[in-house]
Amino acid sequence: MIPSYAETYRRSLDRREEFWAEAAEAIDWERRWDRVLDDAAPPLYRWFSGARLNTCWNALDRHVAAGRGERNALIWDSPVTGTIRPFTYRQLRDETARFAGVLAGLGVASGDRVLIYMPMVPEAAMAMLACARIGAIHSVVFGGFAAHELATRIDDAKPKVIVTASCGIEINRVVPYKPLLDAAIEEATAKPLACVVLQRPMCEATLVRGRDRDWDELMAAATPADCVPVSAMDPLYILYTSGTTGIPKGVVRDNGGHAVALSWSMRYVYGVQPDEVWFTASDIGWVVGHSYIVYAPLIYGCTSVMYEGKPVGTPDAGAFWRVIAQHRVAAFFTAPTAFRAIKREDPDGRLIRTYELSRFRALFLAGERADPPTVAWAEEQLKVPVIDHWWQTETGWPIAANCQGLSPMPVKHGSCSFAVPGWDVRVLDAAAEGDARELKPGEIGAIALKLPLPPGALPTLWQADARYIGSYLSAYPGYYQTGDAGFIEPDGHLYVMTRTDDIINVAGHRLSTGGMEEVLAAHPDVAECAVMGVADALKGQVPLGLIVLKAGVNRRADEIEREAVALVRERIGPVASFKAALVVDRLPKTRSGKILRGTMRRIADGEDYRVPATIDDPAILGEITAALARIGYPAQG
Repeated sequence: MIPSYAETYRRSLDRREEFWAEAAEAIDWERRWDRVLDDAAPPLYRWFSGARLNTCWNALDRHVAAGRGERNALIWDSPVTGTIRPFTYRQLRDETARFAGVLAGLGVASGDRVLIYMPMVPEAAMAMLACARIGAIHSVVFGGFAAHELATRIDDAKPKVIVTASCGIEINRVVPYKPLLDAAIEEATAKPLACVVLQRPMCEATLVRGRDRDWDELMAAATPADCVPVSAMDPLYILYTSGTTGIPKGVVRDNGGHAVALSWSMRYVYGVQPDEVWFTASDIGWVVGHSYIVYAPLIYGCTSVMYEGKPVGTPDAGAFWRVIAQHRVAAFFTAPTAFRAIKREDPDGRLIRTYELSRFRALFLAGERADPPTVAWAEEQLKVPVIDHWWQTETGWPIAANCQGLSPMPVKHGSCSFAVPGWDVRVLDAAAEGDARELKPGEIGAIALKLPLPPGALPTLWQADARYIGSYLSAYPGYYQTGDAGFIEPDGHLYVMTRTDDIINVAGHRLSTGGMEEVLAAHPDVAECAVMGVADALKGQVPLGLIVLKAGVNRRADEIEREAVALVRERIGPVASFKAALVVDRLPKTRSGKILRGTMRRIADGEDYRVPATIDDPAILGEITAALARIGYPAQG
């Protein structure tokens, strides 16, 4: 019998410790906990104090010990190299144990840091799991990240060893990693003792004598290492996010709560079963790759597809459907941006219908807001549930979703559904920091999470408790500040509309840019869009919309711009003061697909800005600057 969502959610808050103790039974413990929730030092809460476990054991060894070692754990699918390579649980366990021996032989021990700077290759997952195996703390940095930004992360984490590859591969080019790493190490104050380099055949890296070691040579000589139990509260990894001061914030994930939450989420949020094939199209440099390419599916016992390719261009907009059909995928997780790209290239879904997708039963979208037209298009083309769900790097797993392993709940386009059990979601008055005034249903405000956060969420920032409290827990005492804005309907549906900074104030009216984007995205010629509030001498701020057209649209841009303005004024009203829409060729995005609305706003307002380290293509900012200049931005006077 499928558990009731409503009852499960109530119990997760009313009987919190009992709920998570039951969930923890799915994990192998070397020593059980003294306390489920350690609330001795609020607002810093910890889970499963006194317990000991090993995350790598839970992800690999225990499945082999249980007789499931010959099932596939990981399938590496790399259209950019034309390679498909499966690994059974036994094979992945053995390769991971050997690389753990490599790290131990280089002097890495429990508590030491290892920085991983790699593309989407199976060795990257092995490196992560090998660190977990010996109690080391890994910090993955997106492959190809700029040298200066990489140097800041090296200086903060102070890794004993750095693991890298000679290159990454984009659609039409090879990106050498080693020169970037060498420049970062030269800039950084903290120097690693060694670098391990995986040589890829399309680009051979030059090794620095005395520091750099070849992956294959070390693996050939290594002695496999056993699992080392660690405290449930010990860090498993550090994952850096951009900080407002320019100093990255190192989000810490602990071992115990992380394993419990991710295992629970696979069953109850995503509704998959052990032995099924799960596909997440992301990168290990992002939290999605950590949580739902590597750890969650393996801890739970699924087969995880690791994909080195793009949604379009490797070779076409049918790339994902080929993977799903070929590997018999049951559930798929990607970003809304990927679907907008697919929709733009294949608006009628012709490529979807060329693949046999009978085993595929659910699509999950997260990373940024999924606009209703994109969700509706995906539902129409795929004929499966399309679940928009919401979470963050800091939370590590979903805050809100239509949980597929619990009783089904009503679906509303534009909503990320309901709070996931364990998360106490509230909407507070964004203008009343300090008193945590809760708003009425339907009123837009700052989305906050009542403490304590559930297992799996960040317990702190790396060696920066005070910064953690100041960044996340101070604005609304007793709550975690998400930085997102939205509202909750009386029936409990949550709408995450925009970042808090993107609520614009037009002549005293607080308006959501996300609501305007919904309207623009409904235009039949629009593939994707972004709305930001730009400075206005009379009204304080006014909205400006940038729109990208679908492939094959050959109408005049000014006609579409006028229609877009009229559509917003019709559906939202004159109060929005929406008077400007601009057709552009593309929008600036991070490598994970998030649109850089704040950067575009600063360009439009004539403010200084830093080129974000995570931007996919810095040249696009010049294109946006030129496009805005054509319509008078930045405004003079």
